Amino acid sequence: MSHYSSLNPQQIAAVTAGNGPVLVLAGPGSGKTRVLTHRVAYLIGEMHVSPYHILTVTFTNKAAREIEKRVRPLVDSDLTGLTMGTFHSACARILRREADFLPVNSNYVIFDTDDQERVVKRCLEDLNLDSKLYRPGSILNSISQLKNDMLLPDEMQARSPREKAVQRVFGRYQQMLVENNAVDFDDLLLYVARLLEENTLVREKYAQRFQHILVDEFQDTNVPQYRLLRQLASHHGNIFVVGDEDQSIYRWRGADYRNVERFEQEYTGTTKILLEQNYRSTQTVLDAARAVIDRNHHRTRKALFTERGDGEPVHLFTGKDDKVEAEFVCRKARELRLSGRFPTGEIAIMYRTNAQSRQLEEFFIKLHEKYRLVGALRFYGRREVKDVIAYLRLAHNPADSISLERIINVPQRKIGEKTVSELLGYAAANNLSTGEILLSMADGETSPHWQFLPRAAATRLADFGTQLREWISLKDSRKVADLLHKILDDIRYQDYCQDESEEGQDRWENVEEVLRLAAEYSEPGLDAFLENLALVGDQDTLPDSPDAVTLLTLHAAKGLEFGAVFIYGLDEKVLPHSRSLDDPEELEEERRLFYVGITRAKDLLYLTRAESRLGYTGVEYTEPSRFLADIPSRLLKREVAAFTPAFTSSGKYSRNQSTWREQQSEMTWTSIPAKPAPPPPLPYEANMRVRHISYGDGWVEQCKLDGPDATVVVVFDDGTKKNFLASIAPLTIIPRKTGK
Repeated sequence: MSHYSSLNPQQIAAVTAGNGPVLVLAGPGSGKTRVLTHRVAYLIGEMHVSPYHILTVTFTNKAAREIEKRVRPLVDSDLTGLTMGTFHSACARILRREADFLPVNSNYVIFDTDDQERVVKRCLEDLNLDSKLYRPGSILNSISQLKNDMLLPDEMQARSPREKAVQRVFGRYQQMLVENNAVDFDDLLLYVARLLEENTLVREKYAQRFQHILVDEFQDTNVPQYRLLRQLASHHGNIFVVGDEDQSIYRWRGADYRNVERFEQEYTGTTKILLEQNYRSTQTVLDAARAVIDRNHHRTRKALFTERGDGEPVHLFTGKDDKVEAEFVCRKARELRLSGRFPTGEIAIMYRTNAQSRQLEEFFIKLHEKYRLVGALRFYGRREVKDVIAYLRLAHNPADSISLERIINVPQRKIGEKTVSELLGYAAANNLSTGEILLSMADGETSPHWQFLPRAAATRLADFGTQLREWISLKDSRKVADLLHKILDDIRYQDYCQDESEEGQDRWENVEEVLRLAAEYSEPGLDAFLENLALVGDQDTLPDSPDAVTLLTLHAAKGLEFGAVFIYGLDEKVLPHSRSLDDPEELEEERRLFYVGITRAKDLLYLTRAESRLGYTGVEYTEPSRFLADIPSRLLKREVAAFTPAFTSSGKYSRNQSTWREQQSEMTWTSIPAKPAPPPPLPYEANMRVRHISYGDGWVEQCKLDGPDATVVVVFDDGTKKNFLASIAPLTIIPRKTGK
């Protein structure tokens, strides 16, 4: 039992619990990863369970890797056969093995959000539905919600005209996924859950294999995840779940904290263990967090405590406006770095919405301070990265017309939109995939499909089909990196990607990074490589020790911790968000979101707000977030800015140094009048042509108000759709051509 000397009594009780259902309610920072790690080691080392019979599922690849890394030193035996990963990766493996029972083949591809939106757009076109009336993103969200409710198109009850339109698009959407031999993220869960419920042989196969099932972040499970877990545990009944209702913050994507309550009701004889000792935060931070979360209902109260001592009070700052608030936060973060008290990577600024990062970024740039923005354009979302992945996906699965559309004229092959449109129409009319047609056309004029296009266009498609045929022939015999090298050489992608600019070099370096990643998959192969890329998340790409202040939303902060945390924008209609004010369930989730943010802090916590904010309707006076009133005044130290702003309205540097004075006081709120300003005009208009240095030319779909800023939605000529903050969008307006 020497391995357990570092565990407290509650942790030991969880790790050594016997067979049957076990529910571990783990408060933030209470060592749940340590418990999961030691539980796996206990099953293998003490209960002599073969790793082959253990399934451990998490919500991020990063968490799965961490658990596996910690388990290895604790067990003497080989871990071969241990199934450990995210829900989606575990389901992807099951689906490949059981593809005979599915509408897709085992070499299916996983469509990401951009791919899904492209499919929805094509569905709207096929069904003659107006994409302005039925926004693709909104339709896609509705489809995802239906899948989270375990519903397929013919099972939903459509009453309103919109619901009937959604049902039609949903039906065509699923049909197109099958035609492309593709699944989306929701399908991975839905297909497995339904397969296990409806097919006795498959269910028994996996239920008998997995003698012990361990689940991380159980409060974030949705309906399909809960139901597939129930089926997997149906034979042995040994299911060990770790979670915390108070940290359930993903209701918008189907997560249901009530699954914790359902677990206790459905699994009789459940062993319930509370982990309440916190190893992360000071007692003051924990007391503030408890004061906030204890106002929520339908939860198990936890008496969070720590042996780290009280620590500093929670610092509370109110700026006269949002610029003062942003400057205070950025300068205070720099002050903490210069003091040497916290390494730069131990400082984080958190906020409710992505749009709030704009002013922070501006001040960090002016202060010449490094920062890392989590949730910005992800590496795997960059244009050149998606291009090369699309080539690999097409070689892997020639039926993938979405990938084909993306790269058929990248680099330029003189294959225009009209040719692509005729290819798609011909494929649909003949019930063939676009890949089948291209591969046939590689035979030249003897192909039965040669005549549907003019000779020049048919020749260009045939040339591409010849290349595709060669790549397909090599995909099983070549290593992933070698195959990708071959493709890039054949299409001369480096010449296309690189130019004399710094951006061109950056683009090629991103492609080289994909090559480096591909080299790691020599053994698992192309299937595993593409699957891993499709399922990687934002947190999986966040370095363990970033050398910069981290800017991120409260949703993205889940599972992370920092020495010093700033929670920025604590005003009504910001946090809690305006959309939540009329919905008690949404309001409770907003409270949980604030609780998660507070409990990320180890030593120092700053809460900040502004008495007025500049929006597109002028100056808006704010009210403090209702959550601030929940925190006892004895825990707070209010900071008041007594400085001349370091940057004037023109952006020029002021020589006056900024200082802050601190005072212990009751919370009081005063309004500082601000001179009203006329609303600035929206900088972009619908249908305006714009140019982006990486994405090329496109047109503005819409520009709309989004809190203190505006969001501009751009659809680029290659079909890529991106959202930008209007104030910092890297876009150049292309002047309209005028007649003579």
